[in-house]
Amino acid sequence: MFYIHHTTCISPQQTFGNINIEQLNEAMNNKLQVIEPSYEGIPAGILRRMGKAVRMGVGAALPVIQQAATDGIIIGTANGGMEDCIKFLNQIINYEEGVLTPTNFVQSTPNAIAGQLGLLKNNKGYNITHVHRGLAFENAVIDAAMMLKENPSRQYLLGAVDEISSYNYNIEWLAGWYKKEAIAAKQLYESGTAASIAGEGAAMFLVNTMRTNAIAELQAICVLHTEDEAVVARELKAFIDSNLPAGNAIDLLLTGENGDSRLLKYYTGCETATGKDVVVARFKHMMGEYTSAAATAVWLACHIIREQSIPHHMLKYEAAPGSFQRVLIYNNYKGLQHSFMLVNRIL
Repeated sequence: MFYIHHTTCISPQQTFGNINIEQLNEAMNNKLQVIEPSYEGIPAGILRRMGKAVRMGVGAALPVIQQAATDGIIIGTANGGMEDCIKFLNQIINYEEGVLTPTNFVQSTPNAIAGQLGLLKNNKGYNITHVHRGLAFENAVIDAAMMLKENPSRQYLLGAVDEISSYNYNIEWLAGWYKKEAIAAKQLYESGTAASIAGEGAAMFLVNTMRTNAIAELQAICVLHTEDEAVVARELKAFIDSNLPAGNAIDLLLTGENGDSRLLKYYTGCETATGKDVVVARFKHMMGEYTSAAATAVWLACHIIREQSIPHHMLKYEAAPGSFQRVLIYNNYKGLQHSFMLVNRIL
């Protein structure tokens, strides 16, 4: 599909700047909120007017697109600037449709991140935002792959961003998707109860078709909608068989297991489908559950491949140190939207 050359990630863990994912930051009030950097690359006058989602997306993207010129910007998000949208709607009521703050309106749409990046870098190329709930980032990946197949000499900024807005958090909490009891991130997978903890983050990638100096290759992707765990396991086995040469196997299964007892059957089925010798790791005790969390999983896969090590707290089972050449990511959103992505080390 394509090669990944530069990556950044703003998350609840120390993934931006001086990276340290060995240390695990805990959730506060069942929310894993990002550690926001100083955003030195954003002019102060512009930064002051940015909502959180736009700050995260632009802040994560600028170090990537400063590495090389990009021919387009492809972003995945489910909610974009939802917090700003609610602020604007509240102003309509409070001020009786009188003098309203335009900033909240401008940054309230999902494409505000991609649009702001285009304006800041004077990028007049392909600029699109994919809004597909739990498959927003995956659709952005597919779009980037198609664009590069048509235009092999180009390169694109690919990424995803979502925030914890009070509006979305309250709705998801009432719907039973976030745990009502307080729980530590370290105990997330042992809770045995329904629901998960809220998360947010932004991850960005510079992608093209050039193998030289690449960090990793995103070789293949598959998305599906189903509530049948047998279908998920069968599709995962077919995905592996169709993308790996005979006799080869994946080295790491990185799953989006999120502590929701209702969804455990999907992850158990996928672990069985990949085989008992595959190392299994999880990441949502670090990042929380949110719609575009799969982007963070790709960033983690790139980091693990580059460093050839994985934090002990991510491992589901005790595993001997090994070489990570092929990482298979399985993510699941609300037991309905599923995705597989295969990330390979460049040898």
